[in-house]
Parts: sequence; C-alpha cells; structure tokens
Amino acid sequence: MWTLTDQYAIAGIGYTDFSKNSGRTVRRLASEACLAAVRDAGLDIAQVDGFCSFNMSDSVQGIAVATELGIPNLKWSVDLYAGGNAANLIVSNAAAAIHAGMATHVLCFRAMNGRSGYRFGGGGNAARAAGITQYTAPFGLMTYPQAMAMWCRRHMIDYGTTSEQLGTLAVTFRDNALRNPRAMMKTPLTLEDYFASRMIVDPFRMYDICLESDGACAVLVTSADRARDLRAKPVYISSAVYGGGPNQGEDLFDLLRWPSHSHNCYKYLAADLWGAAGIGPADLDFAQIYDCFTYSVLMALEGLGFCREGEGGDWIQGGRIGRDGELPLNTAGGLLSEAYIHGFNHVIEAVQQLRGEAGERQVPGAQIGLTTAGAMTCGSALILRN
Repeated sequence: MWTLTDQYAIAGIGYTDFSKNSGRTVRRLASEACLAAVRDAGLDIAQVDGFCSFNMSDSVQGIAVATELGIPNLKWSVDLYAGGNAANLIVSNAAAAIHAGMATHVLCFRAMNGRSGYRFGGGGNAARAAGITQYTAPFGLMTYPQAMAMWCRRHMIDYGTTSEQLGTLAVTFRDNALRNPRAMMKTPLTLEDYFASRMIVDPFRMYDICLESDGACAVLVTSADRARDLRAKPVYISSAVYGGGPNQGEDLFDLLRWPSHSHNCYKYLAADLWGAAGIGPADLDFAQIYDCFTYSVLMALEGLGFCREGEGGDWIQGGRIGRDGELPLNTAGGLLSEAYIHGFNHVIEAVQQLRGEAGERQVPGAQIGLTTAGAMTCGSALILRN
C-alpha cells in the first residue's frame, strides 16, 4: 500500500496542442510539454534532475528530452515499456525516486504522434510472431478494438449491459469536450448520432473507440514542502496503485488466462487505493476514468466500488456522471473526445480541476479527484487532492 500519502505533489503541468498531424517530431512535442510544466511551476530548467516516461513504440527517451532541454545534471531517468496502464505509474515512480533521494524535481511525460506516426488502432504494427500473438495474428486477431470488444461483449452477456448505456458515456464526454479549448472533437454528439455511426468491431461503434492523436503532456513532481514554495498551487498525491489480479499474462492477447472477462484489474486495486488515502468512492468530487473504449469506464466504476459488478450501465444513467451530477466523469472529454495521449491527459485535467483552472467545465469546489489508466488485466490509479 502507498505509504507516502500527501508527501509529494504535482507542482507544474504542461501540454502541447492535440491534433491529427502535429508537424513535429515526438522529441519536440515532449520537450515543449516538459518546458511548459517547468515554467508553470516557476522553476529554472537547471533545477530539473529526473525524468520518467512510458512508451509503446512511438515515444522518446527521457535522456533525449533532457539533452534537448539542456538539463545540466540529470540524476535519474526511467523509461517504462508499457501501455496506457502506466499513465499514473510514472507519477508514483517519480515520487518514489524523490523519496529515495535519487532526484529532486522529476518531469513525467508522454509524447506521441499517434495519428500521423505510429497508429495504435492499426493491425500492421501488431502482427508479430511473438508470445501469444503467434497464435492469434494468423486468424486476424491483431488490434486493440478486436481484443477489447470481446471483453465488452462478455459484460453484455453476463449483465445485460446495452449499447445505449455505452452511448451515454460517449455523449456525456463529448458534451464536456465542447467546453474544453484543447479538445480535438468540437461537434455535438447525440445518442442518435452514436447509433448512426458505423460499426467497427461488434459491439463497438465508431464513438465507442478513443481518438488517435498527436501531442504531449507533462507534469513536474516534487516534494510537498518544495511544492508549497513554487508558483503553482500544489496538487498532492494521496494514493497510488499499480498492478492487477492473477494471470495477467504476457501481452495484449494473452487474455484467455484471465479468470473472468466481466471484470478487469480494478477490483484487485480498490482496497489499497482507498485504504492509503483513507477515503471511499463517495468522497470524490470527480473522476477521470481511462476511456480507451466506453466499456472500460463501466468496469472501472464497478471494480473500484462505485456500484456492484454488473450495475455500471444502470449507475451512469440519469445525469449522475454529468458536470452537475453526483460524480462528474472525464470532464475534459476524455480519451474519446479530448485526445488520446495514452491516458496521461487525464492527469493534466485532474490537476486543472483541483487548481480551479478548468474554466467552463470546472467542477465547483473540487478538492479530491481520481485518475485511472488501463482497461484489461493491469492498470494504475491516483487519488489527488488540493
């Protein structure tokens, strides 16, 4: 269990524009976002001595960004080979490194040309005869939508979850994106529009699947004591978890080992997440739930105890997850309508909400928020407070 409650903080945030074609290298995107985070914190670039990032193909190493920014004394840099499940892990790793005395001010970032460069949604990049994939790729099972559609269908079979419930998530998040200046999607979306969109992989329609995006996000992590002396309002890390349950497997399609596809990793993370922070689901003011696909939001809500397993589809109805609802979700538009920066843009939005800097989409009086990352057998989460 996380034992560093409120001892470390996010003291600066930075991000680039989000687009389908950035016109820049991934290193340039990373450097722009990192420099913006340093400036937001009011630090001199020479005070940064650590980097942490994660990647799956399209990315850049922390030492390359440090070189481009002219960091004079880099003491610690870690690059994790991981998917969106690590979007919160890099923040908790940074805090742990500072606690161990290995660094003082750590930049965490994710940068990618996820539309104009390496496209996660395509099958050509995944068709490698490695691990379990050698048994699935020859039969056409190669992409993320294909794999995760099976999880969603299992949830529908076991609990009666409906496409209309999935559509409610897509429509709600799009409405939030309309109030977000950096969101890629600016066209209103109705439930009728959702059902009229083409089927991609049954049961996923086009609006059930996240965007492919170019861009970068970064945060600066430091000790709570140092953060209080910096320019921006500190956002404290109250809890952090990473991992999942039994038989997480070797890669994306090694999912047949998983005990039940009606739930994902979050039921195994819930006790430590809430226990470290000393709170429960009812204490949150908002949540940024990893929405690579609509179904993953329902499984996270169920696994983390907002409702019982199988009740997520009903629980989100009636305006409960809207900006004025009981639990505002994905207030920037999420990965479905803001951008897909491998889930790390959820952390940016959480910090802005807790600082009171979210403009038209601001949740009044927000003090405690949740971010999650990951949708299958392994994931991470943070509880942040102001």
